[in-house]
Amino acid sequence: MKRKILIGIAIVAVVGVSFFSFTRDEKNFEIAKNLDIYHTLFRELNMFYVDEVNPNDLVKTSIDKMLSSLDPYTNYISEDQMEDFRFMTTGEYAGIGAMISKQGGNIIIAEPYEGFPAQKFGLKAGDIILEVSGKDTKEMGTEDVSALLKGPANKPVTIKLQRPGQKKTFTVDVIREKISIDAVPYYGMVDDNTAYIRLSSFTANCGNDVKKAFLDLKENNPDALILDLRGNPGGLLIEAVKIVNLFVPQGEEIVSTRGKVKQWDKVYKATAAPIDTTIKIAVLVNSGSASASEIVAGAIQDLDRGIIVGTRTFGKGLVQTTRDLSYNTKLKVTTAKYYIPSGRCIQALDYSHRNEDGSVGHVPDSLITEFSTKKGRKVYDGGGVVPDVKIEGDQLSSLAIELVTRFKVFDFATKYSNENESIPEPEEFMITDDIYTQFADYVKQSDFKYKSDSQLELEELLKTAKQEKYYGLAEEEFEALAAKLEPDLGKDLKAFRPEISELLESELVSRYYYQKGSIRASINDDKGIKETIDALHSETAYAGYFQPGLVVGMN
Repeated sequence: MKRKILIGIAIVAVVGVSFFSFTRDEKNFEIAKNLDIYHTLFRELNMFYVDEVNPNDLVKTSIDKMLSSLDPYTNYISEDQMEDFRFMTTGEYAGIGAMISKQGGNIIIAEPYEGFPAQKFGLKAGDIILEVSGKDTKEMGTEDVSALLKGPANKPVTIKLQRPGQKKTFTVDVIREKISIDAVPYYGMVDDNTAYIRLSSFTANCGNDVKKAFLDLKENNPDALILDLRGNPGGLLIEAVKIVNLFVPQGEEIVSTRGKVKQWDKVYKATAAPIDTTIKIAVLVNSGSASASEIVAGAIQDLDRGIIVGTRTFGKGLVQTTRDLSYNTKLKVTTAKYYIPSGRCIQALDYSHRNEDGSVGHVPDSLITEFSTKKGRKVYDGGGVVPDVKIEGDQLSSLAIELVTRFKVFDFATKYSNENESIPEPEEFMITDDIYTQFADYVKQSDFKYKSDSQLELEELLKTAKQEKYYGLAEEEFEALAAKLEPDLGKDLKAFRPEISELLESELVSRYYYQKGSIRASINDDKGIKETIDALHSETAYAGYFQPGLVVGMN
């Protein structure tokens, strides 16, 4: 009997191996077959297509299309994109130190970075870039111009510009430098008891930047810390681990990753001694807080080390690894999902199951699972980190959005800063009646017209009514409603002055005091910071967020 069992096991093992071998060989054959089809198709297309084709463009398009069928984070990085890739991961590049954008048919300086060549050589926001190294930029996009501006450090690049309001052009030889963008653009005390750190990205060594900022702030003896991760898209996972490690005991699990290649699965724990395990912490987030930002927020929440304030985060729980390819290219490929200490994955979109039209849906409610924090609070997976203290974001009016997207706020700030040598310190500057009147007159004189959301909705209704032949039955009513919904620019500029003034203030302050100044100016009026301070310093409320059995986001 025993012998029969052993023979049976052996037969099953052989069949299993044979099946595995057959499946693997079959898969290898399918790969080889399809690669051969692709090669022959490309050859025939290149030889016989009626118009001349660019082989590089065709291949790049096919690669990008293939990868887009997986998820948005699996990307091919060509040789000419390597500089941008390095900047994303390190925050460093060699260039002039300015953000550029396209306005109409022009490439403009959107923001020179403080202390870097563009600012030191006198370039200003709003300046139009006409030529770079003798090459006309008129037909170029921002990527093309950006590539020309970058180059070896300590070497000059010749830029021909025109300043708005001036007919005469001017040329500047800007000496490129190694540019390193601060991951911590600002930190300081927002009141006598509360320290504040703004972290804009998770680039290399940003954990040390946060540590240095916090140690500096500790000299003021704060009893609370606000870590502002709003709009932070993430970056290096290890830097997120280092930041959490600053505030939790050594040995605590912070995040783990699991994927197809089991040898790559890893658990990340706090390996260093923390610098403060008792200070009250609030992590400020919004829908733009993603990836590494969510690791920090999720770990702080799961370990009951602090509270999360703001709106639900983006929901990116996927880990990417870069793999070297031939000819100095790379593949950034999703290799795993990450799981925060409670065991939950906060990935919101399910890329493994697409709809018939190719679209991607959120993880269905039926698959959402309950988890527990260290103290027994209830948390859930399936879509970002839900804050302990919810703050509804203020929605801008249609007018304010149009004024920004159509560069009216930007252009007025350019005009104002070219005509006024200085403004008060960021904390003291405000949009006076005089400045706002100047802006309103500027907008009116530009023959600015816009449509409200109500008008756009009405246009869709009219279109449907005409298709269904109901329009004629209520034509007078439709016309009367359209007249009532016609925006009154003068009236709307008065009605929405508070939000428009905030946008103006931020843009104007950045012209004189750059990014740090803009942050300084916004802090006093920042609703998120105000409510976070209230939550931190109401002792009963802060302690109450960590009660066992509490459902996070439901208190």
